Formats: sequence, C-alpha cells, structure tokens
Amino acid sequence: MKLSGYIPIAVVTAALAVVPFISSSNTLFNFMVMSLIITLAAQGWNILGGVAGQTSFGHALFFGVGCYTASILQVHVGLNAWVAFLLALLAGAAAGFILGFLSFRAGLRGSYFALITLAFAELMRILANASEWTGGAAGLLLKLDPGFANMQFESRASFLWLALAFVFVGLVISRAIAGSRFGAHLVAVRENEDAARALGVDVLSVKLKAISLSGAMTAAAGVLYVQNFLYIDANIGFGVWISVEALLAPLVGGRGLVLGPLIGTFTLHGLGELTKSFAGRIPGIDLMVFAVVLIGVVAFASGGVLGLVRRFAPRLARRIAI
Repeated sequence: MKLSGYIPIAVVTAALAVVPFISSSNTLFNFMVMSLIITLAAQGWNILGGVAGQTSFGHALFFGVGCYTASILQVHVGLNAWVAFLLALLAGAAAGFILGFLSFRAGLRGSYFALITLAFAELMRILANASEWTGGAAGLLLKLDPGFANMQFESRASFLWLALAFVFVGLVISRAIAGSRFGAHLVAVRENEDAARALGVDVLSVKLKAISLSGAMTAAAGVLYVQNFLYIDANIGFGVWISVEALLAPLVGGRGLVLGPLIGTFTLHGLGELTKSFAGRIPGIDLMVFAVVLIGVVAFASGGVLGLVRRFAPRLARRIAI
C-alpha cells in the first residue's frame, strides 16, 4: 500500500482535530466524543464483519469486556488507567480468540455465528449483573481525579483529541490490513471460504486473528466510554445498543471499507441530532431515524455512502482511495 492511501485518513483526522478551535459547544463536544467512541467499536466490527465476512450481532461482548476490565482494575486493584487500558485490550483480544475458537472450530458460519455472538454477550450481561466485582445491578463508579495518568482531563477538547487519536490508529491499522497479505486472506475467506482453503489459506488462523483484533479494538472503545462517563453497568457495557451501533455504522458508511465506519457513524448520529433539533427530544426518535436509514441502505445502496461515491464518482473514489 502506497503512502498516498493514508492521505484521506490524515485529512479526515486533521479536519476533526480542529473542531475544538472552532467551537466550544458542550453539545458539539458530546456529539463528537460519542461518535468517535462508536466509530472505534464500528472499526472493530468492520474488520471481522466487513472485511472477513463474519457477521456479528454481539460486539457488546468485547465492548463490555473492555469497560469492565478497565473499571475493575482501577477500582478494585488500583492500577494506573493506562496499564488498565492495555490489559483491557488484551482481555478483548482474548475474549475474541476464545469465542472464535469455540465457534469456528465447531464450523459455525453466517447466522449461526451471528447468533452465538449475541448469546455470549447476553450471558456476560447476566453474569455482570450478578457479580460483586462488577458492582451488580448498581454498576461501578470511577473516582473523578483529572490527570493524564488517570486518563481523565479537565478540558473536553483533550479527551476529544484522545478519542480521535484512537480512531486514527484504528484507521491506520485498517488501511495497513487492506494492503497486506493478511487483508487478502480475509477477503478470500469472505468471498468463498472453501475456495480459500483449497488455495492453501489457513482459514481458522485467519478468522482467529480477525476476531482477536476486532475484540481488542472494540474493547478500546469500551475503555474510552468508561473514562469519559466514569460509570458502567451491565446494561450499558453488554447492552444490545452497542452491538446495533457497531453493526449499523459500517453498513451505512460502507461495509469492508476503511473509512466506512467513520462515515456511517457521523451520518447516523448527525441525522439523529438533526431530527431531535426539529422534532424535539422524543424518546426513540433517533432509533427511528436509524431504522429508516438502514432500510434505505439495504434497498437502494447496499455499498453504503462510500459505495454510492464509487458508483457515481469513480474518479473521486480512486483519488481518495476508497
């Protein structure tokens, strides 16, 4: 992959990074931070579900593992937030490896694999609700102590830049995978698993690497969520909402494409916020928007927003390497 393939990533990241210099609106900051957290989770989903073709309905499993690993290590063990973050990434990768090993060794594909991921996420939600280490139904509250060592910042802009840095790393990793031999193997597995195996691709190993990386990236999103809100409970960490958001964003932005999760997340959340501003704070109005957008994408633009760019502006798509 040529360095020119990374230019769109640098441009998008730089454009988002200057937002704090343009506006100090708390509403805008909250929108940006939450969108970046969802983008990171969606990037994790995209590697497994978009590039490798292993659709997951239960990425809340990895998000919750990240949330709770970071929280428990800080609250009960007293570890530094950055050390807890690294261990949360390892926990997310381990959760992905275990789930993948059990599922892929059993030959689960398609809807069977999607449902087993949902089942594991729900199982973890029930266990988290019942465990004392996770605070049970009351959840865990992190101590407010702003400082770089605690991954807490008095300035909202600092946390926004931290979240953006995480998304930038996720984009670079995704781009590197797209131009690598491993990326080619992922696409081969997605297109025809049996043919890929016949050509000498170690399908199980490729899938396990994909789900482990996906789990670590989604766990990182969970850590960011906890560090931003300083609170977690089972319905947030392992809730269906994050599985839906992580899945919808790549579908709307462009499944399997590097910038797809970012474009999809900001499109969905932007439309949701616009709808709220016109229709008022009606409960669930943003979910209705998500449903309408999803129906529109499935019916008229299966490649998502970036797929439309490829179709109607192929020269622009080649220029920005999508």
